[in-house]
This record gives sequence, C-alpha cells and structure tokens, in this order.
Amino acid sequence: MSEHADPIAPLSPTSHFFTSLRTRLHYVDWGNRSAPTLILVHGALDHARSWDWTARALARDFHVVALDLRGHGDSAWSAAGTYSMADFVYDLAQLVDLVSRDKVILVGHSLGGSIALRYAGLFPDRIDRLIAIEGLGLSPDALQEKAAHPAPDRWREWIERRRASARKPSRNYPTLEAAVARMRERNDHLSGEQALHLTAHGVNRNEDGSYEWKFDPYLRHFPPQDMTDHDLPDFWERIICPVLLCLGLDSWASNPVEDGRAAYFQDARLVEFADAGHWLHHDQFDSFMRELRAFL
Repeated sequence: MSEHADPIAPLSPTSHFFTSLRTRLHYVDWGNRSAPTLILVHGALDHARSWDWTARALARDFHVVALDLRGHGDSAWSAAGTYSMADFVYDLAQLVDLVSRDKVILVGHSLGGSIALRYAGLFPDRIDRLIAIEGLGLSPDALQEKAAHPAPDRWREWIERRRASARKPSRNYPTLEAAVARMRERNDHLSGEQALHLTAHGVNRNEDGSYEWKFDPYLRHFPPQDMTDHDLPDFWERIICPVLLCLGLDSWASNPVEDGRAAYFQDARLVEFADAGHWLHHDQFDSFMRELRAFL
C-alpha cells in the first residue's frame, strides 16, 4: 500500500462526539478544515478507523471526517437494540450540517454507501460528489425473491432471530491475535497489517482480559420494515451530483449496469476492481485510490 505513508498527512485524527436522536455519536477529524469536506461512512459491523488508509492519503487535499455509525465503533448503542435506516440517514444529515456549511463529498461502503445515497437523494444540493462502494443493496432479482415471502413471515422471523440473539452469549476472543484471525477469515484479501489495524480499532478489552467487537450484536438483525429496498430508485433519481459506483469482481454484489440499477442515476459511472471482494477499498487500495483521485 504505497499511499499509506504520506509524510504530509497527520499521523492520526482527533476524536469528536455529537448528539443525534438523543444518542452520543463519535467521529474522527483529520484536520485541514479550510479544504473541501469529505465524509467517509463505513459499512455494517465496521468502524470509522477502517478508513484510516484512505483518510491519510486524502488529508492533504481535503477536510476528511469519518463517522462511527450508531451502534458501531465508539458511538453509543441503541437502548432499544433497534437500528433503522431512517435513524442512520438522520445521523448523517446531522453530521453534514455540523462539519460543513458548503457542499460535501461522500464516500460510503456497503451500508454506508446506502446511507449516503439516500441522503444525497434527500438533500441533492448538499453533495458535490458521491462514491458508493457496493452500496446499492440487493439486486433486483434478490429483492424479488425476498418479496415472495409474506411480510408477516418476515416479521416473525425477525422476532425469532432477535430472541435467539438475546439468549446467545457474546463471542469473546482470548487474545488480540485470535480476533485478528477472525478478521482475516471474514476477508482473506487482507494483509496482516490491515487485519491488525482493523481489529485493534474494532475491539474492546473486557475485565478478564478477553476481547470483543465494539459493534452492537443486535445490528445483525435489521427491523423488518427496513428489509425492502424497493423505494431506493426514488432516491437515486433525485441525485444530481456525479456518482462513482465501485464493484469488486470477487464480491457477492450484483453489477448495477447489467441489472439496470445504474440507469436510475442522472450521472453515474461504474468502476470494477479485479481480485477484490466486498471490501475492495482494502483489497485493491492503490487501484481504488487512483480511481477515487481521478473522480475527485
């Protein structure tokens, strides 16, 4: 990762907190506040510091801010253990207004991309450019398959999964190395350096010395009313800024040009990354940064 070590960029960001919907949320700020603001939004079960390589490479030219979504990283968990898409989008709207009065650039991965795209459809005049890394959600075929299951069945399944999750003890790791090994199981494209960094910033240490992930386990089960994305094209059609759609060729995600979703955007371009999975910004960092810089 040749772009990781930028001698001009700060070595580490500063931590900040703000309140959204009575919840204390955390974000990191990489400085350079006179530059255009670029906000990084991570994916599900991830955290703000997973963007460190990207942030460090961009901090010389942009005011880079990375958010810990509610229930993730150093942000507070929901007291009810429920996380809705509407709350995530509201949180991003609060952060945008907090850190910039001008247009901002959004970069979102997976869940973060979906949040960013919704926000851009709601407030198109606030976004200068948007990069969505596999943030379009399920393919049309997958949505159709899910819609074949009646809503009451989906609601009951959610209740049963939540009850099972409540009974299940949290998974702890005896050593940091064991947690790193689990991280590499989740993404075998990661280098040892990447896995260690992502894990070190993604765990808390318990009283007995073991480690557990920072994210709320209830995040694994989104509310049943959030399980359909049929309204997403309505958001995409209202986005007026240029959009860069990124796809890893080894990922489970569907190609948005081939399945028709890219056609809903006014100004969107797709870039594919070979030898990269769902976390393509980690798997092919240099290639991702070249495309990102060219787009910006």
